[in-house]
Amino acid sequence: MPERERVMRMSVELPLWRALTAYRVLTMLYAVGLFVADHDGYDRPGIAVAYFAVLCGWTLATLPRVQSATACTKRFLTADLLVALVGILLTPLVVDDQYIQDNGPTLPSIWTAGSVLAFAIKGGWRWAVFASTPVAVANLIERGQPAHDTVHNVILVWVASIAIGYVVEVARASERTLARALEIEAATRERERLARDIHDSVLQVLAMVQRRGAVIGGEAAELGRMAGEQEVALRTLVSGGLVPVSRVSRDAAEGAVVVVVDENEDDEAGPVDLRALLAPFAAARVSLAEPGAPVLLAPAAARELAAAVGAALDNVRKHAGEQARAWILVEDEPDAVIVTVRDDGPGIAEGRLAQAEGEGRLGVAQSIRGRLRDLGGGAELVSTPGQGTEVELTVPKQHVKRGKAGTR
Repeated sequence: MPERERVMRMSVELPLWRALTAYRVLTMLYAVGLFVADHDGYDRPGIAVAYFAVLCGWTLATLPRVQSATACTKRFLTADLLVALVGILLTPLVVDDQYIQDNGPTLPSIWTAGSVLAFAIKGGWRWAVFASTPVAVANLIERGQPAHDTVHNVILVWVASIAIGYVVEVARASERTLARALEIEAATRERERLARDIHDSVLQVLAMVQRRGAVIGGEAAELGRMAGEQEVALRTLVSGGLVPVSRVSRDAAEGAVVVVVDENEDDEAGPVDLRALLAPFAAARVSLAEPGAPVLLAPAAARELAAAVGAALDNVRKHAGEQARAWILVEDEPDAVIVTVRDDGPGIAEGRLAQAEGEGRLGVAQSIRGRLRDLGGGAELVSTPGQGTEVELTVPKQHVKRGKAGTR
């Protein structure tokens, strides 16, 4: 079945960078607004005007720098923090002592927190500690003494930046874990699909060669023995399989990257009649009973359901013998399509299916139940020794319009 590959990105950091961008612009405007509202109280307003010109130009010019972790380099973060520290230390030069004693805001005001938060988002809580410490020292120097409000603001910025940095680190770890889980799920589904296909073809042929070789004897027996060894090795391979390593984006802001495989669902072709796919199974010893009207399913769902029926008939021939009779009954219910496969063989001993699955024989587990599970349906198997076996396959009617959904 043709497949296409798409990339799904998961990122909790990208919204944080966007929020930081908006925060920097708004706090810049806030700092300028405070100065305009109280410019008469400044002893040297010219110095303040020059600083705000630099602050506005720097904030607007560096907006692209705070769009992602890649653009937000260490050099930029250092320069950004210096702009904030210079503004704090310039404050005593442009205002009088009474302004400072009244706990008036520094020139950059709360814009300074944006510089510290950029460190936190970029590098986590350790970077936040590194950035918030010089800011705390600069504020204490500007005030001249550890006043109550100053200490309160310093601790607030310190705690907030460290908390955000810690949250970012936890989010990154969670993204990597989720990416890994999705990769494992995708690999498991693909392994199950390959196991079904291999069971329906290669493993069946190897098992037949092994049985026929043992019966014929001679060189054929040796060939049968080798086929048996290869069958065991192949079963072990498809039962274990390899799980690919998760792909992580080089840009941390884009989050973990997971490759998602979508199966083409043939939506443009429209639903197909299940009866046409089941008709080839009818034979001298296989009876097919079906409705008089078309039984419509999406192409992918119809193919998988027909393959599950074929796997059930293969089990009849393998375990019940060539002379066993089988009956296929198709029921088109309002909310589901039900196909029942029944035979008159000797039945299955209790616990035999679990034993076969433990040995790596995946006929029922993957070729039948696995297919129906992927379609959102189910497979019920009822067997009584000496009274035959009945397998009931159910597919929800939602698959009339679409095939097997493919986030895998």
